[in-house]
Amino acid sequence: MRDELLSPSQSIEDGEDNSEKETNGLRPTSLMDFVGQSELKEHLEIILGAAKKRNKPPDHLLFAGPPGLGKTTLANIVAHEMGVNLHSTSGPALERAGDLAAILTKLEPGDVLFIDEIHRLSKAVEEVLYPAMEDYQLDIVLGKGPAARSVRLSVAPFTLVAATTRTGLITGPLRDRFGLVARLDYYDSADLNTIVLRSAGIFGIHIEEAGSKEISLRARGTPRIANRLLRRVRDFSEMKAEGIIDQKTAEEGLKVFGIDQKGLDKVDRAILQALCQQFNGGPVGLSTLAISVSEPTETVEDVYEPFLIQQGLIMRTPRGRIATPSAWDHLDLEPPVNNTAEKQAPNLLNELDK
Repeated sequence: MRDELLSPSQSIEDGEDNSEKETNGLRPTSLMDFVGQSELKEHLEIILGAAKKRNKPPDHLLFAGPPGLGKTTLANIVAHEMGVNLHSTSGPALERAGDLAAILTKLEPGDVLFIDEIHRLSKAVEEVLYPAMEDYQLDIVLGKGPAARSVRLSVAPFTLVAATTRTGLITGPLRDRFGLVARLDYYDSADLNTIVLRSAGIFGIHIEEAGSKEISLRARGTPRIANRLLRRVRDFSEMKAEGIIDQKTAEEGLKVFGIDQKGLDKVDRAILQALCQQFNGGPVGLSTLAISVSEPTETVEDVYEPFLIQQGLIMRTPRGRIATPSAWDHLDLEPPVNNTAEKQAPNLLNELDK
């Protein structure tokens, strides 16, 4: 059994390196300190408060949403609020049913088990998880063939907190076993500004309100990105400025690291430039667009396209991707007079509505 599956202190979230002290220090440990997601916070206050009154573990929780919005942080908060240990693992790490059984049998009553990227659980592991979630029982098959026998083991009552970035890939039977299925939304600039100021205080960074707002406006609605940009601007201010982050320093630092006014980075702009300049605004297929920017199709579709669509810069249509007038304006380009993408946009939207 791998040691990393059994460590209650290890935390995994979307490829994040939690070994860094700075990253760990940024995580709030209570719902009161958690910024944003007001509706979800209210739901958790009710669920956790009721569980404390009953002196029983709260229902299983599923947090869904894009990377970097605080799913792992909420799992830590649930364990801290309930005063129990947190055991962390991830879907890809649980290769066999025995891996899950080894973790579940080591849980103390009331402990929280956090499974990140739960949609990547194998079918065999998922089947073992069902009775554990409902009845706190494990059905283990020993041996093979005619000599095989089933053994039922009891596990301590626990709370499963799961996180996923792909809700649609979770099977119905698994999703229905969670007492709360919550989706985390992107943060507005005011909440991100609060997060940046809090992080700056933890890092000991001298930052002005205007500089904090500039960083929060370019953070793509994501706290993880806001903290990452804050660290890069801090580095810039220490090397190129006087160590104080004002609006001018924030603008210059973000420009050096390729973050523009809308929060677009180098790859985002490359996608827009390829769409507008190479393909005359589209429509163009996903694979063709991905090859033109030397990125895998999955990366373009899952990482870059959602934000570009939310910003109204591109449209995803049955015939392919097309650039909107906002994309041409953002790149300071003039759309061709006979721009077929703009002419086809109303018809393509009508096709989507049918």
